Amino acid sequence: MNRQREMRHAWEAFLGKGEAPPGLPSALVASWMRSRALGVSTSRREAPISTEPEIYRRRSISKALLSAARPALNRSGLFLAEASSMMILTDASGFIVETAGDPRIVDNGRRNHLETGGRWDEAVIGTNAIGTALVDGKPTEIRGAAHFCEDVQRWTCAATPVRHPLDGEILGVVDISGPVAHFNPQSLALAMSIGQEIEATLGQAARTEHELLLRGFVSKRSIWLSEDILVIDKRGFVVHAAEGARRRLDADPDGLKRELRQIIGSTARDDWEENCRRRFPNASVEIVQNEGDAIGCLIVMHRPRGRPAAPQPKETVEPGLGFDSILGGSAVIAEARMRARKLGANSLPILIEGETGVGKELFARAIKSAGPAADGPFVPLNCGGMPRDLIASELFGYAKGAFTGADANGRAGRIEQADGGVLCLDEIGEMPLDLQSYLLRVLEDGIVYRIGEAVGRRVDIRILSMTNRDLGAEVEAGRFRRDLYYRIAAARLRIPPLRERREDIATLALSFAAKAAGRLGRPAPDFAPALLERLTAHDWPGNARELRNVVDAMVALAETDRLECADLPPELALGPAPGRQSTPRAAAPCPAAKADLRAAERAAILAQVEACGGNLTEAAKRLGIARSTLYLKLAEYRAAPSSER
Repeated sequence: MNRQREMRHAWEAFLGKGEAPPGLPSALVASWMRSRALGVSTSRREAPISTEPEIYRRRSISKALLSAARPALNRSGLFLAEASSMMILTDASGFIVETAGDPRIVDNGRRNHLETGGRWDEAVIGTNAIGTALVDGKPTEIRGAAHFCEDVQRWTCAATPVRHPLDGEILGVVDISGPVAHFNPQSLALAMSIGQEIEATLGQAARTEHELLLRGFVSKRSIWLSEDILVIDKRGFVVHAAEGARRRLDADPDGLKRELRQIIGSTARDDWEENCRRRFPNASVEIVQNEGDAIGCLIVMHRPRGRPAAPQPKETVEPGLGFDSILGGSAVIAEARMRARKLGANSLPILIEGETGVGKELFARAIKSAGPAADGPFVPLNCGGMPRDLIASELFGYAKGAFTGADANGRAGRIEQADGGVLCLDEIGEMPLDLQSYLLRVLEDGIVYRIGEAVGRRVDIRILSMTNRDLGAEVEAGRFRRDLYYRIAAARLRIPPLRERREDIATLALSFAAKAAGRLGRPAPDFAPALLERLTAHDWPGNARELRNVVDAMVALAETDRLECADLPPELALGPAPGRQSTPRAAAPCPAAKADLRAAERAAILAQVEACGGNLTEAAKRLGIARSTLYLKLAEYRAAPSSER
């Protein structure tokens, strides 16, 4: 009571002289000054109240915040009833989107529009816990006479901002309010605790959505192998970027990220596609949904198909792409490195063979850097990533006016660009049969003819070809020219898959993690021994590329600087147990076997959840799966027909 009298005297002195007596909190005095400067009347009895359509719109925008706060709102009816208080949730503008708690207090709040639809920013109702917490960006308590408007001084309020855990943006405010006569010194601590609970829920939801986005990216990656792809969440943040897209980000990290926030995070889902196409010509947008809600998108930046793409500039040796960049101490990779180093010292055409993702281009670049053309350009071309006509113009170039839409000055092809250096033909087995004879002629004569041009141009190039096919079998099947095969495969180099060099997997994983963390401005994470064992046991059909993608995703979603088995993506989390070698895949089980496996999986998961007393974090750790995977599994079981249970 004495505190209230002191505050009232201070308030009267402020109104009389425009100055606050010494000893008052500086933040409170600053809020009073702002309220006065904004022209708020001390006699104002209530905050503005909005119409039902506006309330519906604001609640829709705050759907994620409301969902995260729902458990606390539901509990507040019980734990605040005896405290004569209510819980208030607002959006980032101070607009109340939900109230709950003691029904008498909730009803009493309507007198000042301390209710859903009320707007409690300082500009309209002066100093109050909600509005002042939004301005100061920190927990705030305003008691009785400290409020600017006299009729609001019957309340005591404690509020804390709720921030998004990924970027710290203020999403709203949690406030605990009640009559002055029932002031509870624990109200601010309660508001802060609820705010932290909401932020943790939002963080878990964001990590789950990011995992779903990455799974969507992985499932589509094989379709767009040669395209630049950005994985963007619904707030406009970059979750992952493919190699080419990452270079765009690195070129202008702040500018491009800011634009993505504007064209995705600040706009309606229906506008994403148009905004992206306006910013990225020829781009397509793949919306990723979860339970009917858009959680983000994949921006696929296609190369123009109507005319040949602009020629790539001649490349010189890239630092760090020598043989020292090829990690691994296993005998098979050491043998491949030694053979490649010897072959690189001359100008022999080399056919580099290996499964997808083993690092064939890394070997090609190292060979080039160790050979006579080390100072020349390195020009890659994916023979399987574009239509036949585009391959021809990309490879050989074209004369001006060669076809509709052609560059008025003509254009050099990749062969000319590689003059004095290396032409690296990826997926050489995909080259159309009729173009193979033209390539053979260039390799034998050293002269290239642009499409639509009769004058040849002399070139000096070294050919490095790459394939994941058995070209010998392709020759026998008549799908690849025998004479071209002998021309490009003067020497052959096989790159071993990861399953033949398991002892290198840990080294590669640690290297990929350090680079991924560096791009995010984080320290390199540690790996739990059990996680390294599990990674080593996996067969890695996508080889080093698959391993890198998995590690990149784990680092992006990691909550700490230590990676555990629980951080593995779902497709690996339920794989072989640590310490066991993976076995060849068996034939697909029959429907009855699938049902038995599903029942066994369900029983095992539910048993662990029960053993952990419902603690899903601990249950996920014991099962060796990600928490998000456990949530999805439990949701599946709830939705399954009774016959499956």
